Amino acid sequence: MEHLSKLLALEESQLAWILRLGLHGLRSQLTQALQTTDFDLGSATCQALVEELDLLLEPKDPVSESDDRTLESDQDTADTTHTSTSVEDAFESHVSELKLQHIVNKLYADRELLQYIGEYEFRSTSDGDLWNEIQRLLLRVPEKIAENWRQLSLQLAEEVGAKPDHRVYRQLPFTRCEIMYPGLMGSIKATGLCLSDRAPISQQLVADNTNDELNFLAGVVSTCIKFINIDPSLHHALKSVDRFGVRSLSSEGERTKYMTVLIERFRRVQCTANNSDLAVILRARLDLDEAIHSLVYLPPCNRYSWWGKLQQETRRTLDNVVERARNAGYQVQIRPLWGTYADIYAYSKDDLQLDIGGIPGEVSACLRAYAKINDEILPGRVLFRSS
Repeated sequence: MEHLSKLLALEESQLAWILRLGLHGLRSQLTQALQTTDFDLGSATCQALVEELDLLLEPKDPVSESDDRTLESDQDTADTTHTSTSVEDAFESHVSELKLQHIVNKLYADRELLQYIGEYEFRSTSDGDLWNEIQRLLLRVPEKIAENWRQLSLQLAEEVGAKPDHRVYRQLPFTRCEIMYPGLMGSIKATGLCLSDRAPISQQLVADNTNDELNFLAGVVSTCIKFINIDPSLHHALKSVDRFGVRSLSSEGERTKYMTVLIERFRRVQCTANNSDLAVILRARLDLDEAIHSLVYLPPCNRYSWWGKLQQETRRTLDNVVERARNAGYQVQIRPLWGTYADIYAYSKDDLQLDIGGIPGEVSACLRAYAKINDEILPGRVLFRSS
């Protein structure tokens, strides 16, 4: 357990990520088994093991481990408050000295861009991190605007002695190669980001005999998990985790809950892939599609952004299953829900209302597509902007 904890604590380690993914998968399988097993001699021990995995995957609060600390005096508290204020002042001073701060200032001055990113607050304290944060932000806006800004940001970076670096990229395992944005070299060192079919998708998700479609879905799931671990501004609106709101994934606990369900639904797709009942396969695929589309930003990504296009590409894989089901005699309807909320609300359930992003009165994100399989109706679910 000691070495497990040490490896899990390494945030930038590929091996740590593989271990974490494997433990999430193991936890999902055990939890599912407990729910479907009426009686088993190992049930109590298995439940205890799941609880141990929960503790392992969610770091302890350092404060809770200090029960033996004595109470500090009022003077110590005052000194601590003064020190905290000094640290905050130093932080603000440091941020204002970043070489790429002028890019941030221009971003905030672009009213067209602000309608897609809202009142975004940058968190980075180094130029390398800030470059990546700026570029990740552009993945959420329409690609035409993003490309214009990407070129402008490179020009602005050159003004402070940096230039694009196309040699080294942080690779996200996928089924194709795609450069998302370059890094920087010169006065600022920053690594770019790309999808890569040379970086193997974790064996926890795929096997040698996995077909192309499942490989693609595994790449999407892998990419989602990678982004959750590198982008603290991500949220989720997955109903089975929390039906009442859009939750930040900045905490380890919320990340664990969402990723557990995401991996569990992917495994269900794997397990049902050869089922003779096409309705079972389609339900599993709809559930996975919902989990992927429930990974959101606030404001939600534009449909024609990098993120929006990846999610649309994922949803289009449902078409193959629908066609197979229809050929097998099933009556199937699938409808992604977009447009005016008043026109689609009869097809959805447990929708969530937002007061930011998008067009008032319209759907901002289709979390789950509406489906009808023979006489069974499976309502969709959306995020929509209040009128």
